[in-house]
Amino acid sequence: MENLKLVYTGKTKNVYALDNGNYLLKFKDDCTGKDGVFDPGENSVGLTIDGVGDVNLRMSIYYFEKINAAGIRTHYVKANLDDTTMEVKAAKPFGKGLEVICRHKAVGSFLRRYRDYIEEGADLPAYVEMTFKNDALGDPLVTKEGLIALNVMTDEQYEAMKKMTQDITQIIADDLKEKGLVLYDIKFEYGYDADGNVMLIDEVASGNMRVYKDGKYVDPMTLNKLFFA
Repeated sequence: MENLKLVYTGKTKNVYALDNGNYLLKFKDDCTGKDGVFDPGENSVGLTIDGVGDVNLRMSIYYFEKINAAGIRTHYVKANLDDTTMEVKAAKPFGKGLEVICRHKAVGSFLRRYRDYIEEGADLPAYVEMTFKNDALGDPLVTKEGLIALNVMTDEQYEAMKKMTQDITQIIADDLKEKGLVLYDIKFEYGYDADGNVMLIDEVASGNMRVYKDGKYVDPMTLNKLFFA
């Protein structure tokens, strides 16, 4: 890693530039949280858990390979478990960063917003919503029309991203179902290549999804243990 050019230091990953035009993601054992408690929804690093970078990479490899095999475009190229790194294609983020959530069940912030209209845990039709990554503003929701008006993306990119999100979520939900687990919602990030093609980026790990077993929430660290049991 010493000879590589560090281009970005993230909360849970560092990004290095490779000579072939791709990038290398180095997964870290740092976790977001507060007061020493792991919380994927927090915006700052709260603790370090030995081995968490390894399991996040393992789960990402597992799902990226499934998603690629389904013919859905991602930034994943290959990974090296020995040094906890993943090689990825270059991708430009939308705006200053966008998070895309797909919801199969009503929980979390969706329930807090709309509890007057829906019961906790009620089914949702692979509902997709997008938020700008902005800690100071609390990651504000943005509509398709807003994204287009702000020149963040085109109508075609939005529709491609929405379909990809629903398709990827179904792949993951079906896989978890085989393990006796139920996916309630999941968060993704996307970018686009030099030709404007949308692709899934970042990682696909336990901290990005809300999973239940027998009607009870499974925290990310427990999910890792169940997943790799």
